[in-house]
Amino acid sequence: MTYCVGLLVKAGMVMISDSRTNAGVDNISTYRKMTTWEVPGERVIVAMTAGNLAITQAALQLMNEGMPTGSGRISMKNVTSMTEAARLAGWALREVDRMDGPSLRSSGEGFNASMLIGGQIAGRELRMFQVYGEDNFIQAMPETPYLQIGEFKYGKPIIDRIVRFDSTLATITKCGLVSMDSTIKSNLSVAPPIDLLIYSRDALAVKVHVVMQDQDPYWQSLRRSWDHGLQERFADLPDPEWMQ
Repeated sequence: MTYCVGLLVKAGMVMISDSRTNAGVDNISTYRKMTTWEVPGERVIVAMTAGNLAITQAALQLMNEGMPTGSGRISMKNVTSMTEAARLAGWALREVDRMDGPSLRSSGEGFNASMLIGGQIAGRELRMFQVYGEDNFIQAMPETPYLQIGEFKYGKPIIDRIVRFDSTLATITKCGLVSMDSTIKSNLSVAPPIDLLIYSRDALAVKVHVVMQDQDPYWQSLRRSWDHGLQERFADLPDPEWMQ
C-alpha cells in the first residue's frame, strides 16, 4: 500500500509520500510515488499516486505523452491550469481503466488507483486536487487545507489538530512528517524512503525536495522527540475521579 499527504496553506505547499509497494508479505519493493514536472519560472506540478502500481505507472506515462485533442496533445508539460492538470490525470486513469480494467476485474483484482495533483502555473493560483479512478476530483480548500490518499486514517488526527490555512511551511512540514510516522508505526505496508517536497507560493520553483532514508538524522530525531513528548503528556493526564 502507500501513504501520501498534500498540505496546502497560504505560504505554499508540502507533499510527502512513502516508497513501499507490496504484493504480499514475501514481495515487498521500493518505488517512488512522487513525480514532478518543473520548469523554473513557468510551472511546478507534483503528482503522488496510490493503488495498483501498474495502473498508476501507466497513467503517469499517458500524462507525459499527453491527451489527444483536435489541435495536438495536452500533457503535464503544456497544461494551462491546475484544473486542466487534474482533468488530464482523470483522463489518464480512465484510459487505463478502458484498456486494462476488464481483465483486472475478471481476475478479481479490481481497478484501484488515485492521485494527488498539486502545483502552480505562471499567472495562476496554487491549487491541489485529489483525483479518483472514476475521473472525478475534489480540491483542497482553506477550511480543509490537506488531502490524503492510501493508508490515511492513522495520520489524519494530528493534521486535523495542527494544520490551519495560516500555518507556516515549517509547521505543516513537521506535521506531515509526524503524520507519516504515525502511519508507519501502525501499518507495515507503509515505509521509508520518504519523499518530501516543499513549495513556496508564487515561487514557480521547488524550494526543497529531499528523499529521507530510515536512518536520516532529522527523521530519527523527529520520531524520538514525538514519542517522548507523547509519553510525557500522557503521564501528565489526570486520573478520572471515579477511580480514586
